[in-house]
Amino acid sequence: MARLFARGDEQREHEELERLDRTATALASADDSGRARQEVSWQTRFETLLESLNEFEREQVATELRTLVDEYTAAGSTGGVSGNTFQGPTAFQAGNHNKQENNFGSGA
Repeated sequence: MARLFARGDEQREHEELERLDRTATALASADDSGRARQEVSWQTRFETLLESLNEFEREQVATELRTLVDEYTAAGSTGGVSGNTFQGPTAFQAGNHNKQENNFGSGA
């Protein structure tokens, strides 16, 4: 990720790695509001990066991002719960001592 934002500048890549470390630290102790602020911040950074590129560069970066996502999901991180946000296939049940009743049809 740092390499994408640095665009070949080694000093900037080092700075981006430090920023990623700070973000990871902030997220480790963040509440929903803190996570939302980080999400907006990084969304803005990605938008700014993509807007600054020409069409060819933008396609290259998009391909690199897809590769990162594929690597992340291949590592077994396809789902989970973060706060009350479900990421990936999820089954959730609460209450009534985990007794589940499914009713289908007109009598439901």
